[in-house]
Amino acid sequence: MTDKKQLHVLFDEAAIAARVEAIAEQVRAADLKNLLVVAVLKGSFMFAADLLRAMHRKGMQPQVEFVHLSSYLEGTVSQGHVKILKDIESNVSGRDVLLVDDILESGRTLAFAKDLLVARGARKVLISVMLEKPHKRAVQVDADYVGFKSPDKFVVGYGMDVAHNYRQLPFIGCLD
Repeated sequence: MTDKKQLHVLFDEAAIAARVEAIAEQVRAADLKNLLVVAVLKGSFMFAADLLRAMHRKGMQPQVEFVHLSSYLEGTVSQGHVKILKDIESNVSGRDVLLVDDILESGRTLAFAKDLLVARGARKVLISVMLEKPHKRAVQVDADYVGFKSPDKFVVGYGMDVAHNYRQLPFIGCLD
């Protein structure tokens, strides 16, 4: 594992908390009906948990599901195809769905998930991501709610990892 001295903070805890509250307010203002939040595992777990608590503070009562998708497997570069490792259990037909993920980079995973939910009959599928790298798109998909634009660096922390390390960090950083 890389020495912590090579880890640089990009977005600290306070900045993340402020953005999560702002995103929760934007979602509340969208007046979504019968909302189901679908957190994309594993990277989104911290963001999803914080966002759900912020939504609760704003009077929202979404249901929550988890989908485990992967286009990276053990590497640091998307493999170009998406695999469902764990599917959701809820029926999405006629519901508004908020997909929550850690980062929108190639777009493959979120485009796949959005298309899947639309095909299953979701009324509306919106996307919220903590980080966006717009210059890295391989497929066209846009996030409706974005925490931060990310520099073109490999980021870790706040649920994001490299080979299952650094997920526990309360901030988002990059490695040298």
